[in-house]
Amino acid sequence: TPLAQTALGTLLTWGLTALGAGLVFLVPAGYSHARLLNASLGFAAGVMTAASFWSLLDPAIDMARGSGSYGAKGEFAWLPVAIGFGVGAAFVVGADRLLTALGVAGGDGDDLVKELTGSASGKPRSASNNLLLDSAADCNSVGVQLPELLTVNAAAALRRRGGGGASSGRDGGSVEFAEDWNAEDESQAKQFRHGGGPSWRRVLLLVLAITVHNIPEGLAVGVSFGAIGAVSNNSSSSQEDNKGHFEAARNLAIGIGIQNFPEGLAVSLPLHASGMSPLKSFWWGQLSGMVEPIAGLLGCLLVSIATPLLPYALAFAAGAMIYVVFDAIVPESTDSKLTSAGCIVGFIVMMVLDVGLS
Repeated sequence: TPLAQTALGTLLTWGLTALGAGLVFLVPAGYSHARLLNASLGFAAGVMTAASFWSLLDPAIDMARGSGSYGAKGEFAWLPVAIGFGVGAAFVVGADRLLTALGVAGGDGDDLVKELTGSASGKPRSASNNLLLDSAADCNSVGVQLPELLTVNAAAALRRRGGGGASSGRDGGSVEFAEDWNAEDESQAKQFRHGGGPSWRRVLLLVLAITVHNIPEGLAVGVSFGAIGAVSNNSSSSQEDNKGHFEAARNLAIGIGIQNFPEGLAVSLPLHASGMSPLKSFWWGQLSGMVEPIAGLLGCLLVSIATPLLPYALAFAAGAMIYVVFDAIVPESTDSKLTSAGCIVGFIVMMVLDVGLS
């Protein structure tokens, strides 16, 4: 039945999303998290930018033009796309403000992360303003896993001494806990460690954007298989017509599934690079594709209602993704060249998949 075909098709797209997210388990344990984070943020930005056009905006314009509802020749096909795009971006803005209001993002955690990583201006601080730690244990002692460079002002728990009894720094100085480490400093460290900083904001906005992007794709698969049932109910339809509709729907599901592969990786890789465990990164990555079976079944059941809404839904997802790219992903990078290289690679990969499977 079309409903069973939809379920199988969208389970395939979800499975390939999970497979892409699972590549996070192959990341070498000793690989630099700072470099991986910048490269993976760029890759995610490239994938999402390419997907926004070839997977969402271009099909939305074609659907609006072919519907005949936006001018005799489709001259107003831009209207539903522009509306959906703007509403999608506004949706993410609202979600971001809601997260901030709930204390999930923003606040002192943002400032602490900028201080700890020296990235308030997007550039590393000079050596004279930094304190080099001997080992990761020094970072762990304040409950923060970071690169070796830690600023004196941000740490607040560490200070230099020339005397003994402290662990030696690499420049001949020494490091030990400051006696004035107080409850406020501990609170800030806990807030950073447990999700008060931009890492959790990035987590939520990344997952939100990819999830929103997957909803109209699931709807598209469901509508395609649901159309088979509509054609079958037409007495004038032939077996060849049904076969043609099934093959088109099947190819759409396979194409969307393959496109979802790098999208799963685009979520899990930055999360792992920002300090999340591989298992949790995989969980969030595959979770972004879990909405497709639900959306697909709804699209199949409500094919007559869902079809006119698809141009709006596709453009809505594109607006959400583009906003997240420019607001939450690109600004988080601290190595512009590495991020740009990752962005180019991600864009090319997604463009090849979208165009090659269209």
